[in-house]
Amino acid sequence: MKIYVVKPGDNVDSIAQSQGIPVETLVYDNQISPPYRLAVGQALYIGGDSLPEDRTPLYVFGYAYPFIQSDTLDNTLPYLTDLYIFSYGFTETGELVPPMVSDNWMIERAWNTGVRPILTLTPLGEDGRFNNNLVTNLVHNPQVEQRLIWNLGLTMLEKGYGGLDIDFEYIMAEDGAGFAEFVRKTTQIMNQFGYQVSVALAPKTSADQPGLLYEGVNYGLLGEAANRVILMTYEWGYTYGPPMAVAPINMVRRVVEYALTEIPREKISLGIPNYGYDWPLPFERGVTSATTINNLQAIQIAIDHGAEIQFDEVAMTPFFRYWQYGVEHEVWFEDVRSYKAKFDLIKEFGLTGAGYWQIMQFFRANWLLLEQMFEIRKIGD
Repeated sequence: MKIYVVKPGDNVDSIAQSQGIPVETLVYDNQISPPYRLAVGQALYIGGDSLPEDRTPLYVFGYAYPFIQSDTLDNTLPYLTDLYIFSYGFTETGELVPPMVSDNWMIERAWNTGVRPILTLTPLGEDGRFNNNLVTNLVHNPQVEQRLIWNLGLTMLEKGYGGLDIDFEYIMAEDGAGFAEFVRKTTQIMNQFGYQVSVALAPKTSADQPGLLYEGVNYGLLGEAANRVILMTYEWGYTYGPPMAVAPINMVRRVVEYALTEIPREKISLGIPNYGYDWPLPFERGVTSATTINNLQAIQIAIDHGAEIQFDEVAMTPFFRYWQYGVEHEVWFEDVRSYKAKFDLIKEFGLTGAGYWQIMQFFRANWLLLEQMFEIRKIGD
């Protein structure tokens, strides 16, 4: 397996010839569409003839909304252990709020391909918005907690789910201990019925990290309470923030290093982004808003505007700038180089899982690279 970076004057024929692979393979693996144009600085996956025999086993999952395109899901499922379906909310009385689009077809499709469907629970209210007041009410009201856990078990049984993921964000500091106790109690009950429980954690680098996103998330308590944790190591670059990498590897490393002081490595999955952002410049906080794009769209933008893709060696992430209608833009996204940096980090620290936010767009080169570096665990492994 190699990664080839496009140079001026390259084309798909010359690259395929230099790398000793059929041009059809190069085009297919990297989803290069007719007329097969390339961007200078674009990273291409060059596959090996066979999969290595000494690959490390890895638990792999991805979050997806029920409105995912069926072919995208079908293409992705072979690379997953679990499919995290996003999401169920709940009311102040502990009743579940199902996704707006039926999840039945995803559950069936997952089981049919040997992938376990996981119910994702978030503090989404009936209005479809995140509401941390729901969390406060839940952790201070035993009757609501009991009703919600009951409804989760009933829904999982009736729908055919194989596990539960608890994805709560912006937990108030004073609710942190109560939230961890809710996770512990839920895990204890669900495990009795054969369900594993995971919990998503905001990306902290220290126990006392300030900020609403972090203060109610106690790594030690939650790592002990759940069967597995997901480090949400993305969104440094985000819609309303300044242009930067979504998941800079130097920051991801700091989160992992801290997590390992609180949580056993065998419980940890590294969060991985499957998207990028396009910011108009100049950035003005409170005014500028980035557009979410997928990785293939980012490459196409670079091609269309003749932009050369750069690579930040600190963040280990590709980026570029371009002009459109008199406005300069800055784009940060993921490619096989940035993914390899994250996979190398997983191996370096002996983590046992990788979780993608989100799999709504299929980026084949990522999955082929993952498969070269890891043996994807399947149900029962």
